[in-house]
Amino acid sequence: QLVESGGGSVQLGGSLTLSCAVSGNGDGSGYWCTGWFRQAPGQEREAVAAIYSGDGSAIYTDSAKGRFTISQDNASNTLSLQMNTLKPEDTAMYYCAARAPINIAAMVTATGTRCEFGYWGQGTQVTVS
Repeated sequence: QLVESGGGSVQLGGSLTLSCAVSGNGDGSGYWCTGWFRQAPGQEREAVAAIYSGDGSAIYTDSAKGRFTISQDNASNTLSLQMNTLKPEDTAMYYCAARAPINIAAMVTATGTRCEFGYWGQGTQVTVS
């Protein structure tokens, strides 16, 4: 189960931190991948960032590099996305993502871990004006 929070409306250049409560995830080793995706009106859902709890390695898409930071608190099973220097083009519904029996998206972290995603939460809206 994935439950997002922290969305809202901010002005150009502002910051927001999204959170996602994660439960029931894992690859059998006790480690897991989680990530963030977003979808703007009329557009396809796109990846933003992902992280692997085994080694903390992360991956960011070009739109997120240098501005967004993904992190994971393994003790509380909470995924976060710190977003800085927000732009109007960041306006979208943001979804927390995790592995599912059937996965339709994947990202490879900096250390080579392939993170697959097939399950998304309900989303939290981010609006930048």
